[in-house]
Amino acid sequence: MSLSDQHVGILPRNHWGAVMRCFALLVGIVLIGTTAPIHADDANGGPSIGLALGSGGAAGLSHIRMIEVFEELEVQPDAIAGTSIGAIIGALHAAGMDSAGMRELFEEFGESALNPFANDNGMDIGPTDLLDIDFETGSVLDPSGFFELVGEHIKARSFEDLDIPLKVVATSYWDGETVVLDEGDLFKALEASMAVPGLVAPVDIGERLLIDGGTSNPLPWDQVDEHDIVVAIDVTGTRNRESDGEPDLADLLFNTFEIMQQSLIAQMRRASPPDIYIKPELSGIRLLHFDRVDEILEQAEEGADELREKLKEALEG
Repeated sequence: MSLSDQHVGILPRNHWGAVMRCFALLVGIVLIGTTAPIHADDANGGPSIGLALGSGGAAGLSHIRMIEVFEELEVQPDAIAGTSIGAIIGALHAAGMDSAGMRELFEEFGESALNPFANDNGMDIGPTDLLDIDFETGSVLDPSGFFELVGEHIKARSFEDLDIPLKVVATSYWDGETVVLDEGDLFKALEASMAVPGLVAPVDIGERLLIDGGTSNPLPWDQVDEHDIVVAIDVTGTRNRESDGEPDLADLLFNTFEIMQQSLIAQMRRASPPDIYIKPELSGIRLLHFDRVDEILEQAEEGADELREKLKEALEG
């Protein structure tokens, strides 16, 4: 061994590789112990966003305008949870459809024979329409034609096919518990989430009989509350005596369901509010007014402006 190799602090050349490997291991241990967990979105330099889209029948078409705000800001939610129409819009977005495509889809649906209540005055349901209930299935509407139309616009058929993680909310008929669906048959989950009692038949998934998620969790931001920014869009609408007039039988039935959902949302907000809560001022829109896409999106404009400002502020903060 040479004099230089015996000098204090100098190791034989063949030991330096081992020393450097040990040093790298120590640095890695220190970093793991002191660095905050890295979110998947941190690579893009921003906070993660959880988006909850609520139940509300045709008023839920206003979700399309909210998706458009995300597009304008060039932001994409990291996860989506939806109930009923919110689950449908959420699934379309998670499958890669943009807001323009959604508008086109629902314009096609609203004007087609698939929309059984469309007429020159809009989708107005009177008391006699309710006499067509199929008592064997407990339904008026068969959603299969609608899902065939959706299937022509998106390739996804299962949750695993989606680009964005999605949770679809339904309700167990037998015990009233909220059921969250996030794997398997996408369309069947969506049908369960929108199975409004008396309109769409309950759906069997596994050993559970499922009905509309709006009966237990109409705006499921609790399903995405692990994200940095939680955005909740409430589309349960409003009622006004002067503009809506006296309610008929259909109004009383459907709006009572809406009132129940608003009560549930109010309780959830008191317990654990989302970071951003938006409720577009939607009036005069009945549960099945799916032929009024332009009117609904126009009414949602003020809510979209509010979402834009709050989301920009949250992202910049």
